[in-house]
Amino acid sequence: MTFRMPAEWAPHERTWMAWPGPNPTFTNDEELTAARTAWASVARAVRRFEPVTVVVGPGQLDSARALLGDAINLVERELDDAWMRDIGPTFVSDGTELAAVNWVFNGWGAQDWARWEHDSKIACHVADLAGVRVVNSPLVNEGGAIHVDGEGTVLLTDTVQLGPGRNPEWSRAEVEAEIHAKLGTTKAIWLPHGLTGDYGMYGTQGHVDIVAAFARPGTVVVHSQQDPAHPDYERSRMYVDILSRQTDAKGRQLEVVEIPAPTVLKDEEGDWVDYSYINHYLCNGGVVLCGFDDPNDEIAAGIFRRLFPERIVTLVDARAIFAGGGGIHCITQQQPKV
Repeated sequence: MTFRMPAEWAPHERTWMAWPGPNPTFTNDEELTAARTAWASVARAVRRFEPVTVVVGPGQLDSARALLGDAINLVERELDDAWMRDIGPTFVSDGTELAAVNWVFNGWGAQDWARWEHDSKIACHVADLAGVRVVNSPLVNEGGAIHVDGEGTVLLTDTVQLGPGRNPEWSRAEVEAEIHAKLGTTKAIWLPHGLTGDYGMYGTQGHVDIVAAFARPGTVVVHSQQDPAHPDYERSRMYVDILSRQTDAKGRQLEVVEIPAPTVLKDEEGDWVDYSYINHYLCNGGVVLCGFDDPNDEIAAGIFRRLFPERIVTLVDARAIFAGGGGIHCITQQQPKV
């Protein structure tokens, strides 16, 4: 059988995360403490639904245990940063066996602040801990840069897979061929870029998992900025237009569900925020949803409850995670159940 990446809503064996340590993303003790508190909140929320293993840097086990509690598994490995979606493996299955795709990781396009000596090896460490074989890919890619429906369709963005910092010599056709070969997909839907704020200091340069995500085969949730003052107002309308005119790998016309963005437009430094409810995480029986202490938190939660009536929706404050450059989906990585 062909290996394929199961959809995120398929049953999980466990969730993998990585623990924030001192690094360029968290520039002082206050930021690091806030990040660890947020990561721990996400880990505990996920643990209500499935096992969680957190990879922790050397010498940090005691401090991690104090915040995570005894119900979460900890393993010690060298780390540079804490974004398991991007540094961890992408698990694929043929129905009887699990394997781990090891993309090339280069610090989100070799950004000058990033370090990846240790993070580039985490996918193999996690695969070893999970007891599955590694499938190496020559493509520079991250888990947050792909989203699949489990039935042959994958979402990608031009500025990531085709960006100059990642795969400058690759053509669109070559990228698609490698993605399809590793994920078992047959159709790629490309968006031109990500959200405006994702191109700042700690941005990923356009990850799709903050813009759009499959909620079920044939249905995609899309970030919808409601305020014309924000540059994502036009961008989100472009995404809705593009996706509304697409069919998936099975030939279904996509149903687009718009998720209103939080009302806040800028951060304390005056930069446009990329706060997004799209960057949620589906776990066994649950939806862990980014919260921002915002009036739209409950609106978004209500939409997700309608989309996933059989799941419990949990809001977790994600502002400290977004301050580091990502959201709840960015710090979690599912291991599918075979």
